[in-house]
Amino acid sequence: MLIEKIKARFGGEILDAQAARDEETFTIDREGAYDFFRALRDEPDFDFNFLTDVTAVDWPERKPRFEVVYQLNSLNLAHRIRVKIRVDGADPWVHSVVGVWGAADWLERECFDMFGIVFKGHPDLRRILMYDSFQGHPLRKDYRYNERQPIVAEIDPVVNPIRSSR
Repeated sequence: MLIEKIKARFGGEILDAQAARDEETFTIDREGAYDFFRALRDEPDFDFNFLTDVTAVDWPERKPRFEVVYQLNSLNLAHRIRVKIRVDGADPWVHSVVGVWGAADWLERECFDMFGIVFKGHPDLRRILMYDSFQGHPLRKDYRYNERQPIVAEIDPVVNPIRSSR
């Protein structure tokens, strides 16, 4: 079983491991996450060569508040797992995995935009769905849905291209 293989290989790096309804979920610490993901991709026993998704979940009543969730697949070995990293609401960051899977680029930007979680080491971390002057992060549970946002002047992107928010 894959859960036993991963637990045997990574031992103390895994904070929690669960298998339910043919889904295997691991919780790891954010400090060693980059090396953990690189090993999952590079080691032939795992060969997780496809990052399906990166998202987050906001649990305002929990400590730590957020979970950053990665869905990984091995196309060659036909297995998949979910990996979670718990993130404190006062210091919401994790290491970027763009260097491991290029597909993480826009997924991490979306997670940053919607939840305000910073991906350290990301090559171009800026808003992707909301405009630059948008205030807040709409998928946080404490976001006020009726919040008035700044009015943005309409521009012609051909004549006046949108600038980078960096």
